[in-house]
Amino acid sequence: MKTYLSITLLLIFFSCNRLADKTKEGINRGGEVVGETATEFFDGISKGVDNTLDCKIELSESLKNKGLKTGTYSIDSQSNNKKNKLTLYLIFQENFKDNVTAKVYNKSGFEIGRATTVIIGAQRSASYFDFIFDERTDIGFRNKIIIE
Repeated sequence: MKTYLSITLLLIFFSCNRLADKTKEGINRGGEVVGETATEFFDGISKGVDNTLDCKIELSESLKNKGLKTGTYSIDSQSNNKKNKLTLYLIFQENFKDNVTAKVYNKSGFEIGRATTVIIGAQRSASYFDFIFDERTDIGFRNKIIIE
C-alpha cells in the first residue's frame, strides 16, 4: 500500500511539474507575441509622428541646375531653447562655390528667418553645412525651408 501511495504521489508531482512547465511556456510565448505586437505598434506611431513633424526642404531650380542635391538634415538648438540651427547634407554633382541662403517659412507661409553660409564642394563629393539663424528664429514642425 505504501508503495502504491508513493508511486501515485510521484506521478502527481511529476505531472504537476510538467503542467507548470507547459503553462510557463504558454505564458512566455504569449508575452513574446504581445511584445512583438507592441513594438510594431509603437514603430508605426513613431513613423507617423516623424512624417507629421518633418519640415519640407526645397532646393531652388538654380542650385539644382548647378549640380546640387540635398540629403538628410537636422534641426537643432543653439544656446537658447529655440531650434535655429539647420544642418544640411549637400551632394555635389559639379564643382561648386557660392553663398547659399536658407529661408524658413511657417505653416501659414510667412517667412520667419533666413541664414546664409558659404558652400564649397568638389564634383562627386558631399558634406554637411550649418545654417545658423537669428536666435529668435524657431524652426517649428512642418515648416518649409527653401535653399537658394
